[in-house]
Amino acid sequence: MNLLTSVAVGVGLAAACGFRIFAPFLVLGAAARLGAAPLSAGFAWLASDEALVALTVATILEAAAYKIPWLDHALDLLASPAAVIAGVLATAAIATDLPPLLRFAVAVVGGGGAAAMVQGATVLLRLKSTAMTGGLANPLFALFELGGALVTSLLALLAPIFLLLLLVVTVGVLLVLVFKSKGVRA
Repeated sequence: MNLLTSVAVGVGLAAACGFRIFAPFLVLGAAARLGAAPLSAGFAWLASDEALVALTVATILEAAAYKIPWLDHALDLLASPAAVIAGVLATAAIATDLPPLLRFAVAVVGGGGAAAMVQGATVLLRLKSTAMTGGLANPLFALFELGGALVTSLLALLAPIFLLLLLVVTVGVLLVLVFKSKGVRA
């Protein structure tokens, strides 16, 4: 992997952590096991049998817990900071072509930032969903988030530059929508 690809994969996986915390690590661990994703020093354990079983169970439990309308909001209180940490770790795990100090900076700023933006957006959308449907649409929204985590993780590994461009465009569109809703002119 070259430098740009390494950063794109890391930021893409971090964005996936904003949807769900464990699913991106499950996808990364499985890809590493298959030899499709190199892992940074200290992260080889992600491809172990134990880690893959634990990540599978955690992904299933996380997905199930978000199907319960009152629990999903409680989980967001924990998941928001955890998603940022997971984004940092996911980026650090895959950014093998970066020198250690640069890997740390990219992981914190790029990975943590991408995870925080996606997590923040999903929290706001879930709040709107709850307000509009009384929580009835939340299980469907949770399924969308799980799908988002899995698709984003796979795109990060299979088409990282495309995903990075897609993330930049998405953030740009969201910023324009936010500024328009606030009455701010660019």
